[in-house]
Amino acid sequence: MRLDKFIAKSTTLNKQQVIVVIQAEKILVNNILITDCAFQVHENNHVTLEGRLLKTRPFRYLLMHKPAHTICSNIDEVYPSALNLLKLNNDIEHVSELHIAGRLDVDTTGLILITDDGRWTFNITLPTNNCSKIYRVNLSKVITQDIVKRFAEGIQLQGEANLTLPAFIEVINSKEVLLTLTEGKFHQVKRMFSAVGNRVVKLHREQIGDVKLDVAAGKWRYLTPLEINSFYK
Repeated sequence: MRLDKFIAKSTTLNKQQVIVVIQAEKILVNNILITDCAFQVHENNHVTLEGRLLKTRPFRYLLMHKPAHTICSNIDEVYPSALNLLKLNNDIEHVSELHIAGRLDVDTTGLILITDDGRWTFNITLPTNNCSKIYRVNLSKVITQDIVKRFAEGIQLQGEANLTLPAFIEVINSKEVLLTLTEGKFHQVKRMFSAVGNRVVKLHREQIGDVKLDVAAGKWRYLTPLEINSFYK
């Protein structure tokens, strides 16, 4: 973890105040003066501020049901950030330290994971870890067995050198499917169906890895220890 982030998670200082105390030579790491905000510190390091030992707050892991017309960003843009939903009842402190582990489009609803543990996020989003995601997809045209087969073999997306990894379709009805992916390219679900002549009308993520969505739209809960650890398989 960067030194400036470590101090922010160990104190009530804001970002600018953290920079000031580092540059003012008030921080020691293992009894060595450090003035580089990007210096990497680890859990077993001894970090002090003017002689006071610092200890970071515990990491947090949340599940949220993202509603439509919100974005997976830490700041509001044209649409509001989904993280605003954590602030409604002042239930969560230090929301600015949190981030979303993987994104959904503004009009896509469903499961997002929120944390302040960067290493945990990396484990989820690293392509080689093949973390599965399940989407409920409503389509403009009837799904065919040929499309099911093509998805399992890989789809050539425009602008991509390689085929997508095998994706698996479970047909619910003629225009509704459950789609399982193990990668997360930009707008991938919509681009895959577009590549086979269909169009996504509605998109909803139901599951990431072993974690299933079980709260109403706009609501959230903390992950259980079992759910948190499931991403270290």
